[in-house]
Amino acid sequence: MAEHTSSSITIDAAPADVMEVIADFARYPDWTGEVKEAQVLASDAQGRAEQVRLVMDAGAIKDDQTLAYTWTGAHEVSWTLVKSQMLRSLDGSYLLRAEGKGTEVTYRLTVDVKIPMLGMIKRKAEKVIIDRALAGLKKRVETK
Repeated sequence: MAEHTSSSITIDAAPADVMEVIADFARYPDWTGEVKEAQVLASDAQGRAEQVRLVMDAGAIKDDQTLAYTWTGAHEVSWTLVKSQMLRSLDGSYLLRAEGKGTEVTYRLTVDVKIPMLGMIKRKAEKVIIDRALAGLKKRVETK
């Protein structure tokens, strides 16, 4: 089983408000930094994205990827890689938990790149991606 990286942050908003921002893929370029374009390719009966194409630009690493999303209740979403130019696999999730008047958001990520990379360097890259995403999510939700 592949190792994953995870981190959590508390956001001063209700879980539903946080999930609304997570589910609004069209706005990802506004707050994620690395996502330059997001396009929902397929949605479920509730209107939630099932497949999303993301154009990423993280400096030296640029990618065009498609992810499949699974929504579990109102407080969890996970995704897995369908196709990518740079990645062999990518699995991630957001898990929301009400905490006082806010929401604890835990982001888990496992990435396997097509180019050889030491595990330690890969975990550090995952940590940077997670920390940036959580900080961007917090800022977007709290200033919405």
